[in-house]
Amino acid sequence: MSSEQPPGLDLDRLRGHLDAERPGLVRGPLEARLIQGGRSNLTYAVTDGVSRWVVRRPPLGHVLATAHDMKREHRVISSLRDTAVPVPTTVLLCEDESVIGSPFYVMEFVDGTPYRTAQELDAIGPERTRDACLNLVDTLVDLHAVDPAAVGLGDFGRPEGFLDRQLQRWGKQLDASRNRELAGIDELHAALGRSLPQSPAPTVVHGDYRLDNVLIGDDDRIRAVLDWEMSTLGDPLTDLGLIVMYSAKLEIPNSPISTTASAPGHPSPQELIERYAARSGRDVSAVSWYTAFAWFKLAVILEGIHYRYTLGQTVGPGFDHIGELVPVFIDHGLTTLQEG
Repeated sequence: MSSEQPPGLDLDRLRGHLDAERPGLVRGPLEARLIQGGRSNLTYAVTDGVSRWVVRRPPLGHVLATAHDMKREHRVISSLRDTAVPVPTTVLLCEDESVIGSPFYVMEFVDGTPYRTAQELDAIGPERTRDACLNLVDTLVDLHAVDPAAVGLGDFGRPEGFLDRQLQRWGKQLDASRNRELAGIDELHAALGRSLPQSPAPTVVHGDYRLDNVLIGDDDRIRAVLDWEMSTLGDPLTDLGLIVMYSAKLEIPNSPISTTASAPGHPSPQELIERYAARSGRDVSAVSWYTAFAWFKLAVILEGIHYRYTLGQTVGPGFDHIGELVPVFIDHGLTTLQEG
């Protein structure tokens, strides 16, 4: 691990804060590296040469309102610790921006692999790929089976009118990052609003549930679910729609965003839907709406990343092609909603 100071994380100030809040935790000089490319919250692997931790903080620069909330992310992970949902153990939350320039939290480092591409899944073969994808669905069912009140999350969100508020929220997120014409995105937003489904009973929802937001062990079981920044109480089928979206084939040259659908052994979207329905007992007949909403939400997220890129506020490679993806996601959303 490089001892070079990573962008957005002052290791001396981090060490001082850890020594003050958790005396004896750190036993040597800290080293750190940035994990992934900072497309969302920035994530760092940190070590003192003996123990390892992960630090999470908001992205540099342009931050949309209500996004990148470290306190909420820390809270939900801490609350789920004693449930069937695998999560890292949290170490501390710091809301004092004077320490590293933003709120942040520290959690344990969990060994495991986040599979991001079909090529990565190719390496483990079709049988293990299938097991990993089905375990992803099973863990989602476990999350949606958690009683929010029983784990201290009864006030974690406002489930009433959840889908309508989600559409309004993502419309506002789009407006906050809108600096170019995007054909079809307003049409998709409006069409989703005209056909809102009736939500089932609310649960804790992850908000960004996909294969590369979990760590998978050598036994193909999920060791930890990560990236809880969009979690809340709401409609569980929004999580299912995202899995279905990421199970669609999306082959775009030079794309930093991809699905894993083309990997041999990858279950079809229909099989994933049927497994979720069988294990959860929920009606999934409106899954096309939720999948179209997932396409819309990802289009907005990517547009926000593209906007930060145009301002020079992104960290890591691969951002130069993000803007090209947004129209593709819009088209998929419109097609999915029309076919549903």
